[in-house]
Amino acid sequence: MHKLVLIRHGESLWNKANLFTGWMDVNLSDKGIQEALHAGKLLKEEQFVFDVAYTSYLKRAIKTLDYVLEEMDLLWIPVYKTWQLNERHYGALQGLSKTTTAEKYGEAQVQLWRRSYDVLPPALTKDDARYPRYDIKYRDMDDELIPLTESLKETVVRVRDYWDKEIAPQIKAGKNVIIAAHGNSLRALVMFLENLSSKEIIDLNIPTGIPLVYNLDDRLHPVERYYLGSEEHLESKIKQVAEPDKIME
Repeated sequence: MHKLVLIRHGESLWNKANLFTGWMDVNLSDKGIQEALHAGKLLKEEQFVFDVAYTSYLKRAIKTLDYVLEEMDLLWIPVYKTWQLNERHYGALQGLSKTTTAEKYGEAQVQLWRRSYDVLPPALTKDDARYPRYDIKYRDMDDELIPLTESLKETVVRVRDYWDKEIAPQIKAGKNVIIAAHGNSLRALVMFLENLSSKEIIDLNIPTGIPLVYNLDDRLHPVERYYLGSEEHLESKIKQVAEPDKIME
């Protein structure tokens, strides 16, 4: 049996302000830091040990992982960072408030951009300051790989590619793995792990800062999945994420 733990980063400053975040590199809020520390304590209490960790290029996920590993006294394990675990790219919506965007485009359109499987938000242009090419983190990426916008469908493709090439071989080699990432990159991962349809994935809400544990068989098919912590706390967190007036990406 192979063990895999997924954790969605804690609340960020832009989550708190209810802004579309995407690939914008925003820090954790004080609440987000506490969520990450709590996750580390839960994992330590349950005597989890990891051999390797993965995260995105975005500091809210990186710092969540750091806080978790520090609580577990596992800061020494190898940590791999990749843009392929980044949050879904929200294009020209990044940095806009939910309220302002809904006023401009209508609530129904905003929800379609947020929660549909294959509808693209408005794209950035390459002269936009938010275009990732202007960020040193992406200086070595091929231009054709740098998104101007993404739907969940495109996010699934890049996450699946990294899973197949990098993460799955480590798990098959017997390593216990933790992945700290984002709402949509983790939804993408869960989609192919659990063989969910494009309709089923729409309603999946992953709460911030609560470890999601998978026990996988030798083919890396889930035998068991569960969240750590109390049922009451979990239900409260999922409800927060699912609220229609909240942007938690």
